[in-house]
Amino acid sequence: MKTWLQASKIYLERRVLVILLLGFSSGLPLLLVFQTLSAWLTESDISLTMIGWFSLASTAYALKFLWAPLVDKMSLPLVCSLLGQRRGWMIFSQILIALSMLCLGASNPAIDLWWTALWAVALAFASATQDIAVDAYRIESLDEEQLGAGSANYVLGYRIAMLAAGAGALVVADVWGWFAAYVVMAGLMSVGILTVLYIPEPEHCANAETRAREQKVIAFMDRHAHLPTLLNSAMVRIYEAVICPFADFMSRPHWWVILLFVALYKYGEALLGIMANPFYLDMGFSKTEIATVSKGYGLTMTLVGGYVGGVMVVRLGIMRALLYAGILQCLANLAFAAQAMVGYSIPMLALTISIENLTAGMATSAFIAYLSSLCNIAYTATQYALLSSLMNVTRTVFAAGGGWLADNMDWVSYFVITTFAAVPGLIILIWLMKRLPAQEPVS
Repeated sequence: MKTWLQASKIYLERRVLVILLLGFSSGLPLLLVFQTLSAWLTESDISLTMIGWFSLASTAYALKFLWAPLVDKMSLPLVCSLLGQRRGWMIFSQILIALSMLCLGASNPAIDLWWTALWAVALAFASATQDIAVDAYRIESLDEEQLGAGSANYVLGYRIAMLAAGAGALVVADVWGWFAAYVVMAGLMSVGILTVLYIPEPEHCANAETRAREQKVIAFMDRHAHLPTLLNSAMVRIYEAVICPFADFMSRPHWWVILLFVALYKYGEALLGIMANPFYLDMGFSKTEIATVSKGYGLTMTLVGGYVGGVMVVRLGIMRALLYAGILQCLANLAFAAQAMVGYSIPMLALTISIENLTAGMATSAFIAYLSSLCNIAYTATQYALLSSLMNVTRTVFAAGGGWLADNMDWVSYFVITTFAAVPGLIILIWLMKRLPAQEPVS
């Protein structure tokens, strides 16, 4: 049995460390089209209703499964021939992200909100494309025994980037303005760009199941050999990249209920997140105070929660860990209702953030483990894009009405309602636990 010291060495292996840097690159754009942008819109006197609808700018995260097969199979001219399929798409999307950040920062929502919305959509689209490519690279570049450490490093890098894009951007904006904040974030994308230029393209090794699928693709080509070459090639690519992974997923029992659960599990947290910064500012907290307590201290509690969630998965199994962590995450919204009753109080804010981020970290750790367990290894990139897209639906489409709710009621009532928004997902989870075979805890 490996000692703790021996086991920890895997985190220092080059391929695993690379995932930490790619996780940072993936996490950097998210808050710039979500919470950080909502703080900027609040300062520009944009209504809470409009801020809520503005979350639709990040719909790309929820729809990335639509072009995931394209990223998986289509080679970009010149870029992919020089760098390879995965590195080519990563560098292409990272350059688009940096340019979109600069253009978004140069816009003025108080004067022309539509240009701000346009560049927010462009940033979200480029970021979602990067996520697809990075997920594929992470899976293909790591050995089986490195996947756990690689996933942990990815989450750590992602959270550090969220700290930079949340706390860091708010501090820079407080001192030098919003344009400077977005320029600094664009500069930080160089971390991902330099990483991609340094790392090698992963080897693409087909397993037995993939080879069996390839034989079906060849048979499909033979059946349609009478068609024009261009049409035949297009049909084969669609069959191989789109139909196979989705058909595989839909062959599972209760697949549509699983998708509904994935979409609803984080609904309560999404309604909380979209209004968090406007709530902090309305309570009288400065951007620096928000950055210090909500973003800085909150990151620590999230990482602790992620570790606790991982232990729960080991001890209880994935499904029970999802249930217990989901219940705690649901109840954590009531801490914000208490904060609204107390008003401006740094100690109370620290307690509120501790509860919310700890439980969110626990639920996220269990949820990612669940999503990973659903993926067929032959179609991981496309299937994971589908599942993570549905996970983001609650943060975009479903949560867009949160601003309207907040505009038409007090904060206490709003956070009480968001507590009940998480209940449907938990009910579906209990339904699935009764009908699908239970997963035993890892020994």
